[in-house]
Amino acid sequence: MKLYVMTDMEGVAGVLDSENWCHHSSKHYDLAIELLTREVNAAVEGFIEGGATEIMVVDGHGPGGINPAILDPRVQLMRWWPTGWPLLLDSSYDAVAWVGQHAKACARYSHLAHTQSMWTIDLSINSLSIGEFGQLALCASALGVRSIFGSGDEAFTKEAQALVPGIETVCVKWGTSPGTGEELSFTEYRRSKAPGIHLSVVKARELIREGACRAVKRAMNEDFGIIADLPKPPYRLDLKVRPGDDSPAATLYATHPSSIAGVLSVPAAPVPDGE
Repeated sequence: MKLYVMTDMEGVAGVLDSENWCHHSSKHYDLAIELLTREVNAAVEGFIEGGATEIMVVDGHGPGGINPAILDPRVQLMRWWPTGWPLLLDSSYDAVAWVGQHAKACARYSHLAHTQSMWTIDLSINSLSIGEFGQLALCASALGVRSIFGSGDEAFTKEAQALVPGIETVCVKWGTSPGTGEELSFTEYRRSKAPGIHLSVVKARELIREGACRAVKRAMNEDFGIIADLPKPPYRLDLKVRPGDDSPAATLYATHPSSIAGVLSVPAAPVPDGE
């Protein structure tokens, strides 16, 4: 089984907030990279134990989230991609998995939730609200590639299960703020999604390894991981962004006649007046 493993940082156990952990200037950034890489290694152990034979690890965290020096030597590492979506995913892969994934923007009881940026309030395709997980999962299903595993905060796991019935998930932390934060400024929103409860990093890795192994074994014997009700063409993407100090809240959009990956790759533009 050939796996494509998307990684991110905000869904990792022990990554406590965005400001101090997730950026080049963050004081705990190097430790956050180590925590993510070791969660990935735990997943790789499980995937291989379950029967995976080829694994591509994709560093999907904007500033970078993987330390190649401590990454499991049995995998390949992808960082950046020369084209837009689906981020070099193609039908040669049997399945997609996620490690360190966070929930979509403004999800209730989520931890560090956002969609590409904490400026985002919501992103939808043909009125289906999705986050970063959903973007890749939709592209995967359109290619016939199954989505089989994801680890991250509880809000993410619920989001993944709702979009991809049967997906194996592992929760490593819980957000404790009930609000969506739609009404907040960027700074207020980022801080509002910081409160949370985390498993120990050792326990989180143990559960990730076990879940990854189960996912591969299940995928070899069960039919799951394809989104049954994919949005139908033509495609329209709508993006709602929060106001800045010098800019109002805005809704942007993009369209594509035939491709989910295509509409995700088109730069969004302001919605025309009167629409």
